[in-house]
Order: sequence, then C-alpha cells, then structure tokens
Amino acid sequence: MTIEKQFLLEGLRLGESWRLFRIIGEFVDGVEALHDLGPAVTIFGSARIPATDPIYSKAEQIAELFAKNRFAVITGGGGGVMEAANKGAAKAGGQSVGLNIVLPMEQKPNTYSNLKLEFKYFFVRKVMLVKYASAYIIMPGGLGTLDELFEAATLVQTHRIKPFPIILVGSDYWKGLKNWIQSRLLKNKMLSKEDMEILQIMDDPEEIVHTVKKIVIF
Repeated sequence: MTIEKQFLLEGLRLGESWRLFRIIGEFVDGVEALHDLGPAVTIFGSARIPATDPIYSKAEQIAELFAKNRFAVITGGGGGVMEAANKGAAKAGGQSVGLNIVLPMEQKPNTYSNLKLEFKYFFVRKVMLVKYASAYIIMPGGLGTLDELFEAATLVQTHRIKPFPIILVGSDYWKGLKNWIQSRLLKNKMLSKEDMEILQIMDDPEEIVHTVKKIVIF
C-alpha cells in the first residue's frame, strides 16, 4: 500500500465523489447490524496491552460482569484491551461486538467477538461506537483512547448526545489527567464545574456496573 492511499480523506478529490457511497454503505451496514443490539457498553483501551498485564485481566473481568448483567459489550475489535473485553463478554455468553478498523499496521481483529464489522473510515466507526452505547468504559490507553474519551465528553457537554456515564478505569492512571483538567481548564474558566462531572474515575468492577445499571432501563 502506498503512503498516498493510506490518507483516505486527502484522497477525496474532484471526480472521486463515488467514495461517498462507500461511506454511506458503512453507515448502512453498521445501523442494520446494531439497531436491535439492546443495552450495551463500549469499552476502550490500548491495543498494545499484553494478555499478561493486569489491565487486560481487569478489562476481561469488567466485560464479563457487564455481560452477566445483560449488557452487550462493544469494542474496536482489535487486540489488547479490546480483545480482553470481547473475551470477557463471550465467556459470559453475552453479545460481544467488534468494530474493527482497517489500518496499515497494528490493528488486527480478535477472535472473541461474535458480531464483527469492519470499517475503513474512522468517523463512521466512531458513530457506531457511541450511538449504541449506554456508557463508555475507558481503560488505560494512548492517543486513540484519549481521542474517543474527549470526543464523547464533548458530545455530552454540547448536548449532541444524551448524557451517559463516561467512566475512567484506574485512578492511578487517570487521576493526573483529571487533576490537570481541573487545575488548567477549570481554573482558567475553559469549562464549568458541571463539565467536570462528565468524567468519573473508578476502580471497582462492581461499582462500575452498578453505576451504569442505575441509568439504563431494560
């Protein structure tokens, strides 16, 4: 694959409007596959976490607990935390959804999702990850995880989607970020005190599931 062909958005030149049909097709495939999914949580986290890492085990445990409480589990379909979450949901006999993205490196679909979809465009996949979620569960991760975290927080803040829990799992990992938001953004009046309530930091899997169950009607 040439470098030019990897940059999909830059490839939308005059005369290439046919690509819009591919984009529409991805939206159609996603909606048709997920419209009757029922209550679900989307779990994010690093694709680079090995199976021996405690974060992997915790993601698996959280997903298994959600599945036992009749929630579908949605992930980005790749390795690391995504694999762990799909594995936990499948182990509990739940709906384990993997929304994989086609990337030139790193992302490969895991074997634990029992409902798989593949996307070429990040923004279509993002819509599916948020549209069918009753909550976002954010495990430790890198740029992709932060991207999903702040986009969801912005959508809630601006009332583009209904408010739902955005739970950061792992106080040791996330407390520095929340402290920075408070000391920089809040202190400089770049957001409100109410905005600070959008993000919750938790460690206990039972508490996480209980928090989400309180706002979901089956």
